[in-house]
Amino acid sequence: MLIRKEEPEDIYAIRLLNTAAFGREAEAYLVDKLRAAKALTLSLVATEKCYVVGYIVFSPVVIESERQILSAVGLGPMAVSPERQGCGIGSQLVEAGLNEIRKCGHTIVVVLGNPEFYARFGFLPAGQFGIRWEIGVPDEVFMVKELSEHALRGVTGIVKYRPEFSMI
Repeated sequence: MLIRKEEPEDIYAIRLLNTAAFGREAEAYLVDKLRAAKALTLSLVATEKCYVVGYIVFSPVVIESERQILSAVGLGPMAVSPERQGCGIGSQLVEAGLNEIRKCGHTIVVVLGNPEFYARFGFLPAGQFGIRWEIGVPDEVFMVKELSEHALRGVTGIVKYRPEFSMI
């Protein structure tokens, strides 16, 4: 398996993969909208024998409080082909994505997802830090990760995703 940055010829396969993995078109539509807005901070594909079997995207978010507005990135959607789920592709995508995002100088990542899965990569419930998503969700499914030591020191506030997220 090879993990690499998205290329223009991958777009159709990414759309099909997101639709198959989530069983609906909303996530595929979201990625298309983010791409059109040039709001993909990082977009990676996992390929096997030239077929796209996994996908992960990171996009800009802000954490707003009364005192500050901080830039961060949001992870998601992340998708793996239904017939390849459970084979470690998602884990490899998350690890590769976090490494690339760190290299680009980003220090905070948020994710809405399965707490058992994302805890393996050091994500913690965002509520522990006084950080929440602008849309009410259970505390355990909205998580945050520091990519550099003390990146979350003194950080509290509401995470706001790109407007494209409200279109799905």
